[in-house]
Amino acid sequence: MLDRFHVPHDLAVHVTPEDMHATVTDIFLKMGMPADDAANGADVLVYADIRGIESHGVSNMLRRYVESFGEGGINPTPKPKIVREMPAAAMLDCDGGHGLVVGPMAMEMAIERAKTYGIGTVTANNGRHFGAAAYHAAMAIQHGMIGISMTTGGMQVLPVDGAKPMFGLNPIAIAVPTNSEAPFIFDASMSSVAGNKIALAKRLGVDVAPGWITGEDGVPMMEESPVPDEYFMLPTGGTREGGAHKGASLGIWVEIMCALLGSSGAGPNRRGGAAHHFIAYNVEAFADLQEFKNEMDVYMNEIKSTPPVPGKERVVYAGLPEHEEEIERRENGIPYHPEVIDWFRAITGELDIPWRLTKD
Repeated sequence: MLDRFHVPHDLAVHVTPEDMHATVTDIFLKMGMPADDAANGADVLVYADIRGIESHGVSNMLRRYVESFGEGGINPTPKPKIVREMPAAAMLDCDGGHGLVVGPMAMEMAIERAKTYGIGTVTANNGRHFGAAAYHAAMAIQHGMIGISMTTGGMQVLPVDGAKPMFGLNPIAIAVPTNSEAPFIFDASMSSVAGNKIALAKRLGVDVAPGWITGEDGVPMMEESPVPDEYFMLPTGGTREGGAHKGASLGIWVEIMCALLGSSGAGPNRRGGAAHHFIAYNVEAFADLQEFKNEMDVYMNEIKSTPPVPGKERVVYAGLPEHEEEIERRENGIPYHPEVIDWFRAITGELDIPWRLTKD
């Protein structure tokens, strides 16, 4: 998480992961989810907060989920079913179920296939938002596997030089196991920055960086600016000169792998909710697992030992800052903005849920 999105220290309200998990579970129960699904959904949200991925934690997402439940947008008791399959692959209909629940289910299906066939892959349609993509990809790590997950995000991203959104935020996550070093866990949308970070910028009153968004006319905003009322997202890279054709191509690829492969249209022609794609690679099918993890340790250590350029303190790799953030937040609590705590106070009161988040 970029520094501009962190809650200021003098405002932050710290909550233990356990108290937040219990509260989110209670809210999901009130939404009609079964107990196991409610707890599993809370796992995904609190995972994001513990690792500093505030854009996909309770601050931004939970209130949206509650609204969607109220509007009938999420099926609280889905019955996902396989509609097509081959030995190493399957197509899953999510039955409108919460992505925080059906996503891990689909990833587990991919992992089980990879145990037998070396690789397992599942595409899912008729789904809903599945939270931080890293959570699903990282499930593979404990099985000695490499995990990949991706999903169709909100249709907000313009193609290079275009003035109409043609693909979604479309995050891709990759998780690779190690032995003693922090696992390599990459998670990023194919937009210039995660769409939820723009919502965070609005709430925190901070400017967006050059090359993140456009005005309503599609022209890139190339100076630090407040978030306008109407805007579009740029692809990763911002402009062609910055490599936006690469981000745009990857974003289009996610549309193909999730939505088109999931028989639910792509881009402006999407139908039937979110579509996801999961892959698990069993390392043992390709190399000795312990040797692979040892070599990963060597490589990750070499990367973080790279001499930094003048003015920078160190070099990091994807997953290392989040690993360090998790250690700190498990010890000292998760910092939340007071506005988020106020929302929790209101919703727990409305739903008659015990108050656990602060000492009154």
